Amino acid sequence: MRGRKPGTGRPSRAAAAGSGSGPMPAIPVVSSTVSSTVPTPLSSAYPSTYASEAEYDISEEIGKLTLNSLSLESATPDQPKPKRIKQPPFRFLDLPSELRLKVYENHFVNTGHVLDLDPDNYKRIHQKLAILRTCRTIYVEASYCFYSAHPVRIFPTHPGRFFKTKKPLLARMKPGQRACLNSLELRLGPGWSKPPRGWEVNQALGLSQCVSVTKLTVFVECDPGNHIFKGFRQPGGFYETFTKNLLAGVLEEMPWVQRVEFDAWPSVKKSGALMKGLIDLITSRSLRITWGPERGWTDAEEVDPPAVIHNYAPLDSLLNATNNILVLA
Repeated sequence: MRGRKPGTGRPSRAAAAGSGSGPMPAIPVVSSTVSSTVPTPLSSAYPSTYASEAEYDISEEIGKLTLNSLSLESATPDQPKPKRIKQPPFRFLDLPSELRLKVYENHFVNTGHVLDLDPDNYKRIHQKLAILRTCRTIYVEASYCFYSAHPVRIFPTHPGRFFKTKKPLLARMKPGQRACLNSLELRLGPGWSKPPRGWEVNQALGLSQCVSVTKLTVFVECDPGNHIFKGFRQPGGFYETFTKNLLAGVLEEMPWVQRVEFDAWPSVKKSGALMKGLIDLITSRSLRITWGPERGWTDAEEVDPPAVIHNYAPLDSLLNATNNILVLA
């Protein structure tokens, strides 16, 4: 490019405009250095995001305090929490066997007097038998304590599906459990018109394994030979023969039984055909006979209670036959 001489170029627009309007006003020049005479603005002159002491509300901080921080003890946040001391387990098997048996007896309270197939067995018995799964020592001791203290009903009497079952509770037990039994119960009366097919003495019943049984309880609920059963019972003394053969079969399987306890409901009489046949069978085997607390029988002859005269009986039955005197009840 060719160089231009100074002053010979095209004037700028600002220069052209200024030249046309007159002289340009003077523009003040500010020095780059600030004079020390100008005061520097304070920080308080600008708005701040932090609250001042006057605006600070201490109630909010008090509300954030925890209960632990209000303690009078010295705050030691870095101190570790105290470790929980683990209690040593109680050594139950170190107790004498006599005390352990007392514990077992207290554990099996409220499990019923007689064991039988019953829908409530799960609530009363099954949960408490969980102690047998602890160890072998407790299994042997607790099982003997439980089965030796509870008689087992030979044939079930609970109405429903258990009454007609072909496998009673005694047949469902293990041989070791049967060996712990001390007494059995034979309840007569249910099914007097048609006994269930499962009421049969056989090898599956397991009576031959009840080697510790010395007492057999025979409880009679009703006697079909009573006059109130007339027209409903089977003829020819059917139930009397059935019960006698059933008791004889039980005693054949357990010849080591020493005594038989008879008991019944108040409506059963010792002088009835059913009770006479059972008592004669036990007497012929020279076994000892005892009497239960429910009926209150003794070795003495049974005395019939005095007849109660009904208030609405016919007038002829209230008159004395000798002197025609009215007898009031």
